[in-house]
Amino acid sequence: MTASKPVVHRPREEWTGQVGFILAAIGSAVGLGNIWRFPGVAYENGGGAFLIPYLVALLTAGIPILFLDYAIGHRFRGSAPTAFRRLGGERARWLESLGWFQVAIAFVIGLYYTAVIAWALSYFVFSFDLRWGDDPAAFFTGEYLSTGSPGISLEFVPGVLIPLALVWVATIIVLAAGVAKGLQRVNVVFLPVLIVAFLILVVRALLLEGASSGLDALFTPDWSALANPDVWIAAYSQIFFSLSIAFGIMITYASYRRRRSNLTGPGLVVAFANSSFEILAGIGVFATIGFFAVQQGVSVAEVEGLTGVGLSFMTFPAIVSQMPGGAIFGCLFFGSLAMAGFTSLISVLQVVTAAVQEKFDLGRRAAALSVGGISAVLSILLFSTTTGLLALDVTDQWANNVGVVASAVLVTILVVWVLRRAAELRGHLNAVSTFQLGSIWVALVGVVAPVVLGYMLVQRIISLAIDGYSDMPGWYLLLFGWGTIAFILVAAVVLALLPWRRSPDEFIPWPPRALDTPPSRRKEASR
Repeated sequence: MTASKPVVHRPREEWTGQVGFILAAIGSAVGLGNIWRFPGVAYENGGGAFLIPYLVALLTAGIPILFLDYAIGHRFRGSAPTAFRRLGGERARWLESLGWFQVAIAFVIGLYYTAVIAWALSYFVFSFDLRWGDDPAAFFTGEYLSTGSPGISLEFVPGVLIPLALVWVATIIVLAAGVAKGLQRVNVVFLPVLIVAFLILVVRALLLEGASSGLDALFTPDWSALANPDVWIAAYSQIFFSLSIAFGIMITYASYRRRRSNLTGPGLVVAFANSSFEILAGIGVFATIGFFAVQQGVSVAEVEGLTGVGLSFMTFPAIVSQMPGGAIFGCLFFGSLAMAGFTSLISVLQVVTAAVQEKFDLGRRAAALSVGGISAVLSILLFSTTTGLLALDVTDQWANNVGVVASAVLVTILVVWVLRRAAELRGHLNAVSTFQLGSIWVALVGVVAPVVLGYMLVQRIISLAIDGYSDMPGWYLLLFGWGTIAFILVAAVVLALLPWRRSPDEFIPWPPRALDTPPSRRKEASR
């Protein structure tokens, strides 16, 4: 008889402490959307008045769902598929597919997110000699990206391919180094540097001629906007997308926390730090736009490209070209954009790497190389070609506005109403945390969040189905838009059906006594 091969139980990785976790979580939340999305969304939805629905959305949906992710990840100690399978138990093992749904979303987002970081790195270099010239918009879409008509192209753009490959190499190295030596170290270094660089940028922007007119345009409240339901939807949408919730990141990050770990207190720090950075970004961006408007002899309302790719790679280069010391300002802006993007990227891909590592019983390096290698090849094929910008735009719309929102709606309904595990998760959070949650948290997660997000989801699906998107051909939207959602669904089902190399059910949740910790001992949770 041959002896059976012994099972190797790898110890679960952990953050070195609470500060490391908080910095990593903030690094994940603070990304491209904080810099290029929030300022424009606030300006277009009531200016200063937008801060009211924004704060309401943060308190009623953003923070409650963030706590839900923390509770699932920490209590069931696994990546999204593992945690949801354990959450479902014997009667709902199919819940694993919801975890893979989130993993597939993260996989897709990682493919195109790297391309934007590659653009930012290129523009960091371009800032030294203002290479975009007198027409930054034409330079970006023409000379730099060589953008063609919607289609499928294998004509690679060297200026994108090379930095994109470098981003993937750096990402794989960080993922292979692990949670403490990879992700945590990157955030400990990058996040303070990002904050200092952005503060310098903001101070410089405030000293520009016309900065006050830009800030007036951003913060002057239009109180009538509060009566518009679309403004409130925009606020929930901004909070939801900026906190990195509902697609596996915070579940995975929380699973690496030690047993006696404060969860809700750090969650509040992460949420308010993320919002603070968004407001800081709004000040910097609109102070700069105010300067540009004065130089052009127009009002702020007449400036085009106030959000997204247009703001970062068309409007801002034009502003930099007219600024005293513009090269330094450009380096700070695009360097900040690259750092914010990279800290978010590694969190997105850790979702995929952790899930593959657990499902197929792989080592950390093997999982990082497998996931990173496949992702890098697909990313280069899709987003470093002459049609990369158009493919990125469409894929992002469907992955975020349909995929991520659908994930949040499903999680809240299934956990609260189908499995009825909300009370258990609330008890777990209260047992290990200093900030205690009441029954209002269950109501917010089980009623407010699914209703608001469900409305957002239905509204967006109807809009995309009837009106299309950005004058793109129907076949192109079917391929890169609805095709993205089809891929996510198929991947979720197939991966859930594949056998586990080592059963995830070899697991005991935190003992029941962990839910009965007396208040006098809860202070230990912050250690």
